[in-house]
Amino acid sequence: MLPPLTAADDLSVNRPGESLRDKSGPGLIKRVVSQLLRRPAEWESWRKGLTGEQRVGAELNRLARHGWRVLHSIPLGEEVDVDHLLIGPGGVFSVNTKYHNNRAVWVGDDSVKVDHGKPAPYARKSRAEAKRVARVLERYCGFPVPVEPVLVFVGVTDLKVVATQLSVRVYQEREVSALAPLSGVLTAEQVYGVARHRQAWSQVPPTAT
Repeated sequence: MLPPLTAADDLSVNRPGESLRDKSGPGLIKRVVSQLLRRPAEWESWRKGLTGEQRVGAELNRLARHGWRVLHSIPLGEEVDVDHLLIGPGGVFSVNTKYHNNRAVWVGDDSVKVDHGKPAPYARKSRAEAKRVARVLERYCGFPVPVEPVLVFVGVTDLKVVATQLSVRVYQEREVSALAPLSGVLTAEQVYGVARHRQAWSQVPPTAT
């Protein structure tokens, strides 16, 4: 059973990309040198991740008028978090944001390729994340809480989904509004009350993938 919710434990105040806002990157000189030498920089990855989460978060926040609740940057421990959690009459969706500006993305049944590059385990990791979320919510709600994984690609020039058995929803950022009319799955208030409580997510064991 969770303790009474306090302001310090209320995740509903988190902004999109909250966990990335506090990342400290290198100074200006180091950034310029890295750019001149074309060296990949971790801070650049953080910046792109923050941009993606902010853009998707803004789209998800618009679903509030349709009865949905949104939480951002839910900590799972070990510097891992859920980018966004969408909770409403149509169910619970664990949303993973991927920023690939001006890139083409191909999605198969269990792999994702960016500009025909090496397969990325986005779908597998999204499914594992959704399972972890479901375990937490069911533990404190006391009833089954199905959680669907969602991948949202930001800034891509083309998104081609050729999968026939993919168990992950795939959208571009402006397409997440397709979730708005879903209904009839659950009464969301109790689930939202658990999900917004920081202590529910402490020491969450990983799910096998």
